[in-house]
Amino acid sequence: MPLGFHKATLFGVAGVSTGDVVLLHDQDYSNVASASITSGIDSTYGEYIFKFYNINPATDNAHFQFQVNATDDPGGDYDVSLITSTYFRAEHYEDDSATGLAYRTGEDLAQSASFQILAQGVGNGADESCAGTMHLFNPSSTTYVKHFYARFSNIHYIDLMQESYVGGYINDTTAIDDIQFKMSSGNFDGTIKMWGVK
Repeated sequence: MPLGFHKATLFGVAGVSTGDVVLLHDQDYSNVASASITSGIDSTYGEYIFKFYNINPATDNAHFQFQVNATDDPGGDYDVSLITSTYFRAEHYEDDSATGLAYRTGEDLAQSASFQILAQGVGNGADESCAGTMHLFNPSSTTYVKHFYARFSNIHYIDLMQESYVGGYINDTTAIDDIQFKMSSGNFDGTIKMWGVK
């Protein structure tokens, strides 16, 4: 039997036992300005995994992004919690004319209440979109800041492939219970799922 293989364990999201992962949100969005998840994020789970499928913007060259609300700002406008992050990406043009790997200072944040970019410059063509995964850790903690990281793939509006890596923390020791996703401009279509991990 190969090292690390356990016959009785079925592995699922993020390589953890499916018994420890619970689907809490599964919604298809059509032509919406934003997608807010305002229930299910609580102290039951220490990690939340978000999956994004075929996020297609109505506006060309729009950025897919997120921000949160803390419990002390119920019904807030997702404009209070401060984020510090890093952002880098790899890219390859469809015509093979160029490739690149770079740190992107324009997409990172430093103690900012702005929305954090997850996928930059997404094209709005009928066959263009972004897809990815984001992890948010221990959002209900009232002691520690909230760490997150994300990995996204998208078709850029000038016909190149981007693979983006984002990591950072929400500098708030108040519990986080809401999260919102939106484009930097215009509406979008797509599917968003959220799992809780014990």
